[in-house]
Amino acid sequence: MKQKTALSKPDLKRLSKVLGHTFDNASRLERALTHSSARTTGQGNYERLEFLGDRVLGLVIAEVLFQLFPLAKEGELSVRLNQLVSAETCAAIADEIELHHFIRTGTDIKSLTGKRMANVRADVMESLIAAIYLDAGLEAARAFVLRHWEARARDSAYARRDAKTELQEWAHSQTGEAPDYKIVEREGPDHEPMFTVSVVVKGLAVETGTGRSRRAAEQDAATRLLERENIWSSS
Repeated sequence: MKQKTALSKPDLKRLSKVLGHTFDNASRLERALTHSSARTTGQGNYERLEFLGDRVLGLVIAEVLFQLFPLAKEGELSVRLNQLVSAETCAAIADEIELHHFIRTGTDIKSLTGKRMANVRADVMESLIAAIYLDAGLEAARAFVLRHWEARARDSAYARRDAKTELQEWAHSQTGEAPDYKIVEREGPDHEPMFTVSVVVKGLAVETGTGRSRRAAEQDAATRLLERENIWSSS
């Protein structure tokens, strides 16, 4: 991938519209979008912002869940929280707002695909939350988080544990063997792939799932199998 330079004015305007926030200090936004591989001089990268953004996101989501589910026990709230702040959820939201168009990387990062690059998109999402927090305070960061996470926070699917973990434990208890995942197909360009993955549990029909990373496709396949076998109810 060609190393990206500073955001152009049109890109800055476009991204500000997507984020719902115009930065007083644009350098914070630049840093939040910069991977360590970019090797910019003096600009720095998003690692410190990611650290802060993770905590801000966790605080806002914990507060939202506390208010939305007044009768929920700590265990259920923790499951929901862990799902909502996971790298997978952050990467999915980054994909929804097409954040990959703006991330600055070096030439040793070949493409923003696969599990590693899904983690990069998740990290940048957390970094952006920190950048908004530093630029305009907690209320601005909270507004951004609510805009992109609140619907998910209300979704019963996020009260479930990780689908692959759930299926792994169920399959082992029923058959003594782990589920077997295989890539069936990979389509699309390197910067926007789509994976199809199959999962087999001994004694059950094969199920498939799709996603923009192998892990996402495996999660989709596991979810579909759990719902098909009525281990989980479909939401």
